[in-house]
Amino acid sequence: MYSLAGKTVFVAGHRGLVGSALVRRLAQEGCEILTATRAELDLCDQAAVRAWMRDRRPDAVFVAAAKVGGILANVTYPADFLYENLMIEANLIEAAFREEVEKLLFLGSSCIYPKFAEQPIVESSLLTGPLEPTNEWYAVAKIAGIKLCQAYRQQHGRDFISAMPTNLYGPGDNFDLTSSHVLPALIRKAHEARRSGAKEMVIWGTGSPRREFLHVDDCADACLHLMKTYSEAEHVNVGSGEDIPIYDLTRLVCDVVGFEGEIVRDTTKPDGTPRKLMSADRLRGLGWAPKVPLRDGIAATYDWFRQNVADA
Repeated sequence: MYSLAGKTVFVAGHRGLVGSALVRRLAQEGCEILTATRAELDLCDQAAVRAWMRDRRPDAVFVAAAKVGGILANVTYPADFLYENLMIEANLIEAAFREEVEKLLFLGSSCIYPKFAEQPIVESSLLTGPLEPTNEWYAVAKIAGIKLCQAYRQQHGRDFISAMPTNLYGPGDNFDLTSSHVLPALIRKAHEARRSGAKEMVIWGTGSPRREFLHVDDCADACLHLMKTYSEAEHVNVGSGEDIPIYDLTRLVCDVVGFEGEIVRDTTKPDGTPRKLMSADRLRGLGWAPKVPLRDGIAATYDWFRQNVADA
């Protein structure tokens, strides 16, 4: 067991969806939480990161900082996604080694897995096939982060571990229809359809693809569980272990939001990958399971959206 009580813990990327959830969860641990805004620390600046870590000497580090975006952003800015994510993770992990950080957890993404990986996806599927081309730049950077943690563990004996979250949602999510992921996009579309009195709401494709979702507060709780109990080289999937068809998810969102119109499927639009489910067996074997049911999580996220986005 690695105790966080009384420790100094640095959350890199504390303003992001996962980082902000980690800060909320760490508040229960009796530790000192360190954060740094972009104005205070450029994570792509190696010298600046080393100096910041040398001055503050955290005991533990969560690497939740990353350049993120949807398909359009990944396709438009491949160099930015590869370079910036490589720099962020390399600078933080190297500085953590130099300053003898006791423990580090690197957060990746489910996009690291091959496009046609067998479902549900187990951790050992990594690097067994070609990646999804639309986000391969981001995926390659995240794979490098996993391997970097493994390399420092192998060569220097450092307790650096990695966690791979599934599709996350919750307070602080991105609800911009041009760049958001499916669940926050559905929440916004259903809200605007209800508010405008629309008779129907259109979704892309057949609605048959299945996707897995995890509330970001559950993800943060799982990461703390791993930080306390896990110390091995292989990364660990962080997910619910359950998936749902997009059409059923849309019906659930509409029910929560109160939109009673028709859901229209635009079959001229692509479906995407038929299924993307990560195996949760390893995390369950470590004694952790999610606590937030999907409907409850959507309702809480919708409340946050109304208070902070829709009516702000």
